[in-house]
Amino acid sequence: MALILPRCLDCVVAIGAPGDNGNETRWLASGFLFGKLIGQDGDGKPLYGVYLVTNRHVLRGLTSMVLRFNSQEGQPAREYHESLMDRYGRSKWFAPENEAVDVVVTPINVKKLEADGIEMAFYRSERDVANRAGLSELGTTEGDGVFVLGYPLGLVGGGRNYVIVRSGSIARIQDCLANIAQEFLLDCFIFPGNSGGPVMLKPEIASIEGTKCTGRSWLIGVVRAYIPFEDFAVSQQTGEPRISFVENSGLASVVPMDFVDQAISECEKGMKERDADDVQCGR
Repeated sequence: MALILPRCLDCVVAIGAPGDNGNETRWLASGFLFGKLIGQDGDGKPLYGVYLVTNRHVLRGLTSMVLRFNSQEGQPAREYHESLMDRYGRSKWFAPENEAVDVVVTPINVKKLEADGIEMAFYRSERDVANRAGLSELGTTEGDGVFVLGYPLGLVGGGRNYVIVRSGSIARIQDCLANIAQEFLLDCFIFPGNSGGPVMLKPEIASIEGTKCTGRSWLIGVVRAYIPFEDFAVSQQTGEPRISFVENSGLASVVPMDFVDQAISECEKGMKERDADDVQCGR
């Protein structure tokens, strides 16, 4: 019995930084492919603008990144070295105007990936996603199960990508659904490398009386980071703290999908402005 569709695993991407002086790629974080419905083709099939989604803190300070995808038919994974700056020195990634929101998007050329025989998929905006309004309609609340997908600790899987799936539960979400908080919390251990990965609502076949049953999995957010717990060693002589210890509390913060929509809107607006500038400058 599968609780996550296999195609969802193909949506997850390993993100790395190029190694110095020809060294191996340093795998830093996770991301996923997200398709925004933009129309239909002549046969009535949906058309999507596809984006890589990850955290702002993952790409900030980088001028290039490495994306790792599986090839079809069991072939080894392929690495794509992508510049994060265009030829005029402008950033290729876009984020919500509020810099406190830790999510970014950058457009992805899906046709090239398909031509290269890449095994990939993307979450579909109109079918796979629950934003805050959708979560409220589903009756999502504390204690509901979730899955966290990604590549913690740089464990990308050797010759091919093998996504690591961890389970947990929603620890606090009502303040986020009420638009008071910009993030919600999970009871799930998150480690470096999980940042930017997708969080999916776990399907359930039973619920208590008076509540709704979630019969399928939904994409509900983007992993940001774990919540640290800090403890101190105190000097017996002075009573002053001398050494601090930072540990993983087991709680993790998640950015809801509403802010991915905002980032895509900023991307669409920014790309139009850049196209207009290029025309005016005769580029």
